[in-house]
Order: sequence, then structure tokens, then C-alpha cells
Amino acid sequence: MNVRTRFAPSPTGSMHIGNVRNAAFSWLLARHFEGEFVLRIEDTDRTRYVPGAVEEIIEGLRWLGTDWDEGPIYQSSRLKHYQEYAQKLLDGGHAYCCWCSPERLAEMREEQQKAGRPTGYDRYCREDSHGRSLDEPHVIRFAMPTQGTTVFTDAVRGEFSFDNVLQDDFVMLKADGYPTYHLASVVDDYLMNITHVVRSEEWISSTPKHLQLYHALGWQAPTLVHPPLILGPDRSKLSKRHGSVAFKDYIEHGYLPDAVLNFMALLGWSPGDNREVMTREELTEAFSIEGIVKHPAIFDIQKLDWINQQHTNRLSNEDYEAEVRRHIRLCETHADKLPENEREEKLSVLKRFEEMFDGVDPDYRSEVIALMQSRSTPVADFIDYSWNYFATDFDYEEKGLKWLRDETAPGYYEKLEAALEATDWASPAREELHALLEEQIRSVGASVGREGGAVIHPVRIASTGRTVGPSLFEALAVLGKDRVIERLRKARQKSRELSAS
Repeated sequence: MNVRTRFAPSPTGSMHIGNVRNAAFSWLLARHFEGEFVLRIEDTDRTRYVPGAVEEIIEGLRWLGTDWDEGPIYQSSRLKHYQEYAQKLLDGGHAYCCWCSPERLAEMREEQQKAGRPTGYDRYCREDSHGRSLDEPHVIRFAMPTQGTTVFTDAVRGEFSFDNVLQDDFVMLKADGYPTYHLASVVDDYLMNITHVVRSEEWISSTPKHLQLYHALGWQAPTLVHPPLILGPDRSKLSKRHGSVAFKDYIEHGYLPDAVLNFMALLGWSPGDNREVMTREELTEAFSIEGIVKHPAIFDIQKLDWINQQHTNRLSNEDYEAEVRRHIRLCETHADKLPENEREEKLSVLKRFEEMFDGVDPDYRSEVIALMQSRSTPVADFIDYSWNYFATDFDYEEKGLKWLRDETAPGYYEKLEAALEATDWASPAREELHALLEEQIRSVGASVGREGGAVIHPVRIASTGRTVGPSLFEALAVLGKDRVIERLRKARQKSRELSAS
């Protein structure tokens, strides 16, 4: 069997984590079987259409590397197909016209709620047009069977059974000629020869409607795959308090595409062994419906950070530099969507960093990358944390100013300058230099009665402007003698200014 899957998002806003997880599963399933992956844009709900959403969907899928074999196919350009099959269902007695006004439907639902009955269309127009004509505005509803059950087997969850009488006579075709999701998705999945439909668990309750449509049209339904819900670490519904649910935010934060695909695949699927960090090729080879679990998947941003770091550690120095530059280009593109004042500030920051990044000796740039690569996740953090390694002047982190305000700091810095100036930075091997710098700094600290953090923290804030970071002695070795001496000198001057004020 030639496996064909599809991802069919609606352009009603930003793609969220659940959307992308379904796209990842669909893509991996198709690629595992060397099948085909179709991108279909379900844009028939014109009232909820968000300008720019389609472009965001396409950009996101391309960034993730989930390439498609057909598409994007827009449902809004296929209205004749839905209208044709709606008419076939009418002609076959499986559908009927409905002229009920929004006001009547609202009153009907209110009465049902007051009576404690399930809400749903009361089939008022199913057997009687009530004197209305086809020239008047109307919708077309599907005539659900009122007896028996609809039974189906989900590839993940097993067998389900729904009483037909409890199912609604849903609208298939609206008065404006546009289809609802139920009709359009069934018609397109059939016409596009989709063999496996991967969609959110929330659609299970709608499945009887879709299967009855397939039956009425004489079509074979595809294999249905409903992965589990994605919950936050506290097992509540995923929301912004668990981390952003908008996929574009993870792109803009600089996560690696392969890491995000890896993480998404593990949201409700397991390769059946203890592997967690997997390449794109390993995921494709291992992915199967049998590996999809029934219990809810837990979205843990710390797990994403960890997986991203593992993928980051596998990159060569050159590849990581390429990721940094790619991220800068991406941020420049996304800046166009910001308000003018924010856009100008964002572009200015990116331009300044790139100028500094390009303006240093390539060997020094490589050393900074090697120092920060295993400590920065995602790439946006690298730009933030490495900024002061490239800048010739920078501000000190506010909470680190206490070390500069110490009245004994200028004297400490002066002694450090002298000791490190007299130290041979060039001859020792790198690890020996780390030990030598530590010995010198601790010796100076002891000579002025300092110990513990009072020895290390003033040097870190002076040399990097930050209170945390990589091993201080590794950082100093990368910065080099001239930069460190110059930064200690500036810190001494800043300390005197703060003491005087």
C-alpha cells in the first residue's frame, strides 16, 4: 500500500504545539513507508481567517524540515467539489435543506438547555420544507441515521461505538456555498487518496459523522490515528503558563529544527527502547503507529531544552556558527511583523551583534563558540550570553554591581592587573593555563584577605559583565590576556566612580 498522509491546518491563527505534533507524526509516518505527505490548507471558514497565517504555517513546516510532496492545496479553490458531493447526498436522500434562522436555532438550544436535554438540531426541516423555496437562503444538513450505532476502530485507541440517534444532523454546506469541516475533510481525504489521517483526540467525537458520510458516498474510510492529548507538567491543559503554545516562538527563540522534531515525536510516541535523542533519519526509520501511546503526553520545556542541547553538542564549530547566522537572518525577517519602534530596536541589536561577530579574528570567534556552544540553549541564548565576549564596551549586570561598589575592589583589581600582566599566557597548554590563572587569582585574593565568592565574582563581573557563565578560568583563557587586563582596568575605574557616588 502506498501510504499517503496529510497535514490540514486551518489559517485561523498561529500554529500551536498540538498542530505541529500532528504534522510531525503525519510526516514521519509517510517517510517511514516511503510514502507521500500532502499539505492542505483548510481555509473555508472565512469568518476566522487570519491574514498571514498561511505564510506562517508554510514557513514553520519548512523550518522544521517536514517537506511535502503535494500542496499547498487550498480548500477555498475547491468549492465545486464540495457542492457536487453535497448535491449527490441530497439526491440520494442522505441530506436535506434547512431554512432555520439563527434566531430559531438559538431559541431551540435555549429550550433544550432549560429542559436539561442534549443540545443539537431538532430536525425541524428534515421531513418538511415548511413552504420554503430553494431560492431562499438555506444550508444543507446531513441526515444522520436515527437507529443503530456507528462502530469504528482507531489505530491507537481501539474500538469505539456511538449511538446514531445521539448524533447531530450537522451542516455540510453553508448558505454561502462554503462547506463545513466535516464535509470538506471527508471529500478531500477521499479525492486525495489519503490512507492515514492523524488528527487530534478532540475529533474522536466527530468521527461518527465522518464515517456516515463515507458510508453514504460509498467510500472506504482511511485509517484513523488519534494521538493522545498534550498536557502541561502539572497534567492540566497545555497553556502559556507551561511555556509558549505558539510554534513560531520556538523558531524565534533559536531552537534547532532537528531537536524540535525529535521533541515533537516523543510527545505521545516511543521508539520502544530507551532512546530519547534521535536524528531525523533515526526517527524516520523507527516511527510507527504501534509506538503511539494512549496516555496523555507531557509537554516539558526543560525536556525540550535538554534535547536541544544534545543536538547542539553534536554540531561542529562551523555548523553552529552557521546556525547562529541563520538565526540572525530569521530574526531579521520576523522583525518585519513587529511595531515600528520594536522593529528598529530589534534590527539594531542584530546588526550590532553581527558586526561584532564578524569583526573579530576567526580563531577567536571559534573559541568563543566552543566555550558557549555546550552552555547555550537555544541559539538566541548564545547571542545574549556571548555578546560581551565580542563587545569592546558593555554594561555590567545590575546584580553584579555590588562587587564593584565594594570600597576594596579598586585595590583588588589593581593587584590582579599586575599579577596577570606578569603571567605567561602564551606558553602553557590550555588546561595548564586554566590552572595557572586560577592559582594567580586565588593567590591575589588571599593576599588581600578575600576568599570564596569574593575572589571569583569580582573577576567574572569585570571580565564578562555577568554574574554567571562558563568556568571563569576557561572564559579568561578564551578572552586572552589583553582583553582581560583592559577589562580589569575598566572595572577598577568603574568601581572608583561608584565608590565616589
